[in-house]
Amino acid sequence: MASGSKEERLLLPLRVGEHCHDWKKSQDICLSLIDDDEEAVRANAALGLAYVARTKGRLEKHQVKPALLMLLKTSQEYRWRIIDAIEDINMFLDWKIGQKAVERFKNESDQ
Repeated sequence: MASGSKEERLLLPLRVGEHCHDWKKSQDICLSLIDDDEEAVRANAALGLAYVARTKGRLEKHQVKPALLMLLKTSQEYRWRIIDAIEDINMFLDWKIGQKAVERFKNESDQ
């Protein structure tokens, strides 16, 4: 996946999140892109995970949670997208990951 163009890496997690029937494969592709060099690609990987949660109703919490919390801490420009992805995943899967951190970052951005 690292060999694809930036445009391809940006679109891949969104496409697999919506259209791939294999939730595990979709999740694994998105998780692999969370380590991409480009912050926009990492943010789209988080959004792709939210799409998997919405369309497949399933993710592996023990893998997804640490990846999203790491992105939340390290993202600057696209933190809003990470927050949206976390909130969507929490809603679709009835999880409660990162709620305190999300609120803290939201409050910081309001000031």
